[in-house]
Amino acid sequence: MKSSNKNIVKYSDVGIDVDKIKSIQNSVGKSIGSTHFLPNKGKVISGFGHYAGLIEFNKKILTLHTDGVGSKILIAQAMNKYNTIGIDCIAMNVNDTVCLGATPVGYLSYVALEKTNDFLLKEITKGLVKGAIMSNVAIVGGETAILPDIITGQKKDHNFDLAGMVLGILENKKKMILGDKIRPGDIIIGIESSGIHSNGLTLAREILLKKHDINDKPEFISKSLGAELLKPTAIYSNIILKTVEKFAKRIHGLAHITGGAFTKLKRLNERVDYFLDNLPAISGIFKQIMVDGNISEKEMYRTFNMGIGFCVIAARESADEIIETINNEKMKCRIIGNVRGNGMGNSYINSPYDKEIKAIKI
Repeated sequence: MKSSNKNIVKYSDVGIDVDKIKSIQNSVGKSIGSTHFLPNKGKVISGFGHYAGLIEFNKKILTLHTDGVGSKILIAQAMNKYNTIGIDCIAMNVNDTVCLGATPVGYLSYVALEKTNDFLLKEITKGLVKGAIMSNVAIVGGETAILPDIITGQKKDHNFDLAGMVLGILENKKKMILGDKIRPGDIIIGIESSGIHSNGLTLAREILLKKHDINDKPEFISKSLGAELLKPTAIYSNIILKTVEKFAKRIHGLAHITGGAFTKLKRLNERVDYFLDNLPAISGIFKQIMVDGNISEKEMYRTFNMGIGFCVIAARESADEIIETINNEKMKCRIIGNVRGNGMGNSYINSPYDKEIKAIKI
């Protein structure tokens, strides 16, 4: 599984230009906005730009979100291990849903296969069921498609794509957490990730598989490269909902750190800036990628979660209580930064790798 010797220094070098994608998404958002007035029942509150779409229905708020697992599928194929990839798909959906304060209640899966494969479907389903149990969400249906002319790849009979959609619910508008209440002086609490999760795998594969075999144990990783890359995405939904219930209006913003990494904070509130000056040391899989690829810190923090999978933005006076609540649920967290006023939604990183570097704008 060694890749070419092409010089890879940033995500766009492997065909994924985050800035261009955001520009295209904005264009698409304007187009689909024209449909928001079409439903005969319900009122669309928000249909683009946040972590989920919002529809008001009989005073309750329904949320809709869809996501997949991306090229992590190729790692599952390389390891011939498919019983955890479903956890990732559930996680990517429920973690985004709770960013609005909504409770995930129902999940639909979509599996597209090159050809019928009972083993593959059963193994994928094992992960989906485990993820559903972990997040208290019901799998209420889905679709399996056999698309031999579309789903192709290097592993005959084991080529597939996996995506899902989740329905969430809020009791009323007052329960929504959109980020508009974020204010200067708020603190940013970061909850640790379980690893690379399900984002940045295209860049990670290009760099790591250029130098290592999937079964190797590289310098900064304690297990095989394949096992590390395949570790399931952490599911934050239960602890976030518990924290939101306990601290209510003192929680001002919630961010799942996925594609685009810490630039995700911008979607919460563009009137402030986010200063991340207490991030974890760069270690493990992230240090391996950075060293092997000679990748800049700016690119790393625009692409990977860097050890922080979820951010809670809250009133400073509640920080200690929130941290204690999360830690009691056996999830490690810490204050990683703060919010400053008169901003444009930008994130600034104080390097934990080189203390001489200050405030990298990402």
